[in-house]
Amino acid sequence: MNKINQYTKGLLFAALAVAGLSLYSCKDQPDAYEVADGTPTVNYIRCLSSEVQNSNDAVDMHYTNGELVEEASPQSTLCLVGSNLRSVYELYFNDQKAVLNTSYITDNTLIVDVPKSVPVEVTDKIYLVTRDGETVDVDFHVIIPAPSITAMSCEYAAQGERVTFTGDYYVNYEDFPLEVFFTDVNGNPVAATINNIAADFTSIDVTIPDEAAEGPVTMTSIYGTSTSSFYYQDSRGMMFDFDNGRDVQGWHKSPYAIGSEGGIKGNYYQLGDGSATMTEDGGWDDSNFSFEYWCGDPSWSTNGYPDPQGIRLFDIDGVDLSKPENMTLKFEMCIPSSNAWKAGAMQIIFAPTDYVHISGNSPDVYGEEVKGANNIFFRGPGAKDWDDDAYFKEKNPLPRALYRPWTTTGSYDTGGKWQTVTIPIASSFVYGFDGSGLTFNLKERDFASLTMFVVGGGVNGEECQPIIKIDNIRVIPNK
Repeated sequence: MNKINQYTKGLLFAALAVAGLSLYSCKDQPDAYEVADGTPTVNYIRCLSSEVQNSNDAVDMHYTNGELVEEASPQSTLCLVGSNLRSVYELYFNDQKAVLNTSYITDNTLIVDVPKSVPVEVTDKIYLVTRDGETVDVDFHVIIPAPSITAMSCEYAAQGERVTFTGDYYVNYEDFPLEVFFTDVNGNPVAATINNIAADFTSIDVTIPDEAAEGPVTMTSIYGTSTSSFYYQDSRGMMFDFDNGRDVQGWHKSPYAIGSEGGIKGNYYQLGDGSATMTEDGGWDDSNFSFEYWCGDPSWSTNGYPDPQGIRLFDIDGVDLSKPENMTLKFEMCIPSSNAWKAGAMQIIFAPTDYVHISGNSPDVYGEEVKGANNIFFRGPGAKDWDDDAYFKEKNPLPRALYRPWTTTGSYDTGGKWQTVTIPIASSFVYGFDGSGLTFNLKERDFASLTMFVVGGGVNGEECQPIIKIDNIRVIPNK
C-alpha cells in the first residue's frame, strides 16, 4: 500500500508540474491545447484543498497534498487521476456544471473545483462528458452543508414583521422542506412562515412568529441544522439602548439627539437633524454628528464609575470584553431616503481611561492614571493637536472602525427602516483617523469609553444633510 501511495504522490506532483508547464505554454501558444478523442477513465480522486496526511502513508512520507477522497464539500479543489482526461469537454457534479481550466488538464490528471451551487437533483455522481457527447460517471458525494445563518436584516424587528436572513445553503425540497424556528419565552422553538427563498439559496424572507422572544434562530434542511450566533432581540452585551439611563456623556449633546418617534424599541440616538451639512470630505462637526460616552462620575466631583451613567463599559454586567478579538459590535440603524448619507466615515473608537475620562482627576479610585475630557485622543500622529501635546505624542493612536456604507454606490439610506449593522471587532478596528491602516491591538481595558463620530476617513463623497438614527449598541460573541 505504501508503494502505491508513493507512486500516486509522484504522479500527482508530476501532474502539477506538467500543469504548470501547460500554463506557461498556453501563454506562448494560446491554441496549443486540444481536446482529445476517446473515453476518459478515473482511477481515484485526491483533495488538494488542504494538506492532509493520508492514514496509509509511509512514516517517511509527509508531503502529501491531500488525501484520497470519495466525497468533498463545495469549492473544494480536487485532482482526478486516470487516463485520457483531455477528452473531457464538460464536467458535472450531480447536475451542477464545473468550470474547467485547460491549463490544469493533462492526459492523466484533471484539477477542478467542486461547484458552490446546490444540486437540484442529487445523484452522487461526477459526470465526464466528451466532445462527442459520451458520458462517463464516477461515484462521488458532494457534502452540502447545513444552512449557514450569517445575518438577519433587523434583529429587533417586531413580531409579525418580515425580515431577510442571508447566508447560504437555504435548500428547500418538496419532500424535505426548509424550516426556520425562533425561540419563545420558555426557550421552545416556534416556527416562522417562509415567504420566499432566493434562487441561489443565499437569502430567505420570513415572517417573525407572534410568539417569538429573545433567543437564537435555528434552520433545518435535508442537510442538517444550524443555529445563529446572534439572538433575535439580543440583549446580551448591551451597552446603550438609551432607555436605561446610560446615554451621552461628553462635550456634545444636541437637542435632537435622543428621540423615540419611529423608534424600534423606545429611545434612540440621532446624528444630524436634516439641516446640518456634512461636507464632501467629512469635515469636523462634533456638535451635530457625534455620540460621546466618556466614563467617569458625571458630577465631576469624584473619580468613581457609577452605573448606569459613568460606568466603564467593560464593567457593565453582561458585557464580556475579556477577548475582544472574539466579539462583534452591533447596533440598529435607520436613515430616511430624504436625508441619505453621502460623505464622512462613522469612526467608532473605544478608549481607555488614560486617553479620555469625564473628570480627569488623576489618579482614579483604583489608583490608575486618567486623562480628562478632550478630543485629542480621537486623532493620532500627524495631527497638530496630537503632535503638540506632550502627553499624547508619547502614546500610540487608537485603532478604530470606519463604517461608510455609502462608498459602494455614492449614497446610502435604509428607506426609513431599521437595519442591523454588524462590525467584527478584530477585523474592523484597524484604521487611523485619516483611513490609514493600524494594527488591531485592543485589550479589555481599552473598552472604557465609546465615541461614534461621522468625520473624515480619507474618502471624499458628496455634500449632504444626513439623518442617522442608532439604537441597541451591543457586543456579542462571534460564535
